[in-house]
Amino acid sequence: MYLLAQLAMDRPAKAAWRPPRACDNYLEEFKHCVSWGNGFHHYYTYGTVPSCQQWKNDYNDCREWEERRCAEAKEALLKSERDRVAEQGNFTPVWELRKEPPRDWHLPLNQEKPQNS
Repeated sequence: MYLLAQLAMDRPAKAAWRPPRACDNYLEEFKHCVSWGNGFHHYYTYGTVPSCQQWKNDYNDCREWEERRCAEAKEALLKSERDRVAEQGNFTPVWELRKEPPRDWHLPLNQEKPQNS
């Protein structure tokens, strides 16, 4: 047992790259994207049908990476995830985040009088 542990520590730590999500997650996102309910909601909200091709491409790239360790698939998947994160940064938050709690946070609430009256 000691010998196995010693051999494991002598080998250089080689971290294998893994996709940011499991491949099944990309497939589930694609299935959700092409679903009738999501299509209806997206059309009602934005007036267009959602484009789901990127989820399918990401799934295919993820499978390509897992099966063949294709460098092009890895780079395409990384670029897609970076683009997705950058796109999320374009939206402004609904609420302004507080830097500190209100001064009277420790006081009991006034139960007799509603706050929004």
